[in-house]
Amino acid sequence: MDSIKKTTLLTLARASIADAVGVEYSLDTKTLLEENPWLEEQGASFVTLTTSGDRLRGCIGSIIAHQKLYEDIIHNAKSAAMDDPRFPSLTQKEFDGITVEVSILSEPEPLEYDSIEELKSKIRVGIDGVVLKHGVYQATFLPQVWDQLPTFELFFSHLCQKAGMEVDCLDRIPEILTYQVEE
Repeated sequence: MDSIKKTTLLTLARASIADAVGVEYSLDTKTLLEENPWLEEQGASFVTLTTSGDRLRGCIGSIIAHQKLYEDIIHNAKSAAMDDPRFPSLTQKEFDGITVEVSILSEPEPLEYDSIEELKSKIRVGIDGVVLKHGVYQATFLPQVWDQLPTFELFFSHLCQKAGMEVDCLDRIPEILTYQVEE
């Protein structure tokens, strides 16, 4: 992704967060869309907020494209700031201290496997984002999570827990989908 697109995505996300917390932030959305028609294409995004020291402060996103990319980013940026159930709503005072990251997701693809070892051989550590599904349980980790959980075992035990299952849920051979992101 080129630097102009990156700047555009980050500006849109930051302006959306500013609007949500009541901070003045000048952005002419109409002009932004006229200059960047690609924002009107269907797209799935995640918006991640961190504080100094790379501490997570909010992360909300869409796995499947279901609306225009700019609408998805606006919604997810506001939700990451205000509605992530793990954190209180972001305040005006915190606004200048947050780092915003926007990830654009490719369409998730099913990954066929019959054993944990086969799954381990097919997963690309550091590259693949993963969706884990089993019955009513579902969770996803962006590829960036590999930075904090760098081994297959750590990554998947935490993903199983995030889904509300036991750490060894891969024994059940859950459905796995993979995707990539542009940050």
